[in-house]
Amino acid sequence: MKAAVIVFPGSNCDRDAAVALQAATGHAPAMVWHGDSVIPESDLIVLPGGFSYGDYLRSGAMAAHSPVMREVVARARAGTPVLGICNGFQVLTEAGLLPGVLMRNATLKFICKDVHLRVERNDSAYTRRYAKGEVVRFPIAHKDGSYFADEATLARLEGEGRVAFRYCGASGEITADANPNGSRNNIAGIYNETGTVLGLMPHPERLADPALGGTDGAKLFLSLMETLH
Repeated sequence: MKAAVIVFPGSNCDRDAAVALQAATGHAPAMVWHGDSVIPESDLIVLPGGFSYGDYLRSGAMAAHSPVMREVVARARAGTPVLGICNGFQVLTEAGLLPGVLMRNATLKFICKDVHLRVERNDSAYTRRYAKGEVVRFPIAHKDGSYFADEATLARLEGEGRVAFRYCGASGEITADANPNGSRNNIAGIYNETGTVLGLMPHPERLADPALGGTDGAKLFLSLMETLH
């Protein structure tokens, strides 16, 4: 599987994503600078976490207009899988590849901690290594992570099974107390219409090796490897 990681000024999880991808695939991904207009032939494109352009204007707003994003959007619309993590999720919404927006956390504070997530489906390229309904632990680190969409969009996401992960309690219960940022419907990640584009706020790459304290995130990258190899 050939992967490419897009690097923006302010990215701080690009190397983490690259390490997780290399561990899963055995090959180092291409690191593509935001100012480039060409992406090497890739089976997967990753938009990593961080603070692209210092979150100037809005988180992900300026990055969405980087030269490389024209190619990312074109590849995504042609069917190439695109994974956006944290700031990458914000960029995907700003670029119009995913609906809704990521707003300021309900606490109005930056939150950095591990959270529990429920895997809502396991029939995608990203989740085949998980069980449907499995509870996993991923870290979050964001100030603008509250997912918001209007009622019609939420109904469409729910009706079409496009919610990928939901914030939950340790036993999988979906409660307000388990929601760290005020996201509508406890949504932590969503797919596009075809299931090829995934945006999620938690960081699977930060728990993808025993040395990091857990391996729940590794299954996401191994799922991609099995699907796209």
